[in-house]
Amino acid sequence: MIDIQPFEIARLPRIVFGDGSLARVPALVAQYGRRILLVTGAKSFLQSGHWSELADALRAAGTEWETFTVAGEPSPQLADEAAGRFRSAGIEVVLGIGGGSVLDAAKAIAGLLRVPNSVMDYLEGVGPELPYAGPSVPFIAVPTTAGTGSEATKNAVLSVQGENGFKKSFRHELLVPEYAVLDPQLLASCPPAQIAANGMDALTQLLESYVSTKANPYTDALAMSGMRMVRDSLFAWYEQAAEAQAARGAMLYAALLSGITLAQVGLGSVHGLASPLGAFFPIPHGVACGTMVAVCTEVNIRSLRQRAPDSPALPKYAHVGKVLAQDMSLDDAAACDHLVNTLRRWTERLDLPRLSHYGMAAADVAKVVANSRGSSMKTNPIVLTDDEVAECLQARL
Repeated sequence: MIDIQPFEIARLPRIVFGDGSLARVPALVAQYGRRILLVTGAKSFLQSGHWSELADALRAAGTEWETFTVAGEPSPQLADEAAGRFRSAGIEVVLGIGGGSVLDAAKAIAGLLRVPNSVMDYLEGVGPELPYAGPSVPFIAVPTTAGTGSEATKNAVLSVQGENGFKKSFRHELLVPEYAVLDPQLLASCPPAQIAANGMDALTQLLESYVSTKANPYTDALAMSGMRMVRDSLFAWYEQAAEAQAARGAMLYAALLSGITLAQVGLGSVHGLASPLGAFFPIPHGVACGTMVAVCTEVNIRSLRQRAPDSPALPKYAHVGKVLAQDMSLDDAAACDHLVNTLRRWTERLDLPRLSHYGMAAADVAKVVANSRGSSMKTNPIVLTDDEVAECLQARL
């Protein structure tokens, strides 16, 4: 008999999934009031036919809106600026439509509109880390990419880039979206490089949450469902195969599951490294994850074999290898090797750049290692030494 250890599942958004579900947004928004703050990317959604149709429907529903655009990964200064600009505007609901950066920004702004503080007061590992008591403005998240799963989390990731940069989370259950509206039709214009980076980000989040030290049967089931979707759909979408339209929906579903699982049980060494990599260098988050996942997985497996051979993570890595190979007859050692080799092949096939492409050099490794011990590293299945973390980075320079 399987002995299921105690676990908890934190709050999730209500989820609306399916082609055409964007049409549900006006009625959902109107539940919370007439005054909307619309947070979008700099141009792609606002220049699309989807926006003109949604704008007409929002007007018909009797709502009105202010617009705030987000270009690139959001900073604390951007969140504070938006909150300051709209704090007295009577905003009753925040509607975020865009990729992970847009949703993170919208989430942070929703959390700041009704409090006087700077977001720096709440960021983990930065400043005073005051407890957040809210209230937060209701937030509806509509992703237009399939990667971060931000529509399902309580995390608003904000960053400052440069020599003294950081990438940290404003995190609280009050920030969880009221609704996550997932319409695969919104992903039709994603370019291949974005599909590659976002897809590998979702896969990394699913894999790392599956082997997390906090994993449980609930999150394991979701993570495995998502990894099967990535296996069957990522390249069909990336290479625009005949089934690309269905593959978009499958990847959007996988990304949603990755957000749910990471929010519940945490991540691992790839995301531990992705934070300083994205802070110190202009490396998009999905690229950082995609370029690091194969080598970090290899080092994790080797370290587990050497120092923790009875860890439950080893048979879990093996199970993922069997699932990706679609061959459950593989022995565990061969399956782990297959997993690493598959991740390496995918990294090359998706043309994910190396770290040096963004200006990182061997002299930067020690600084990245020193700044990699954030919350994600705490749920890695084994504590890696500094030398092992450095090895991961050096392998992708």
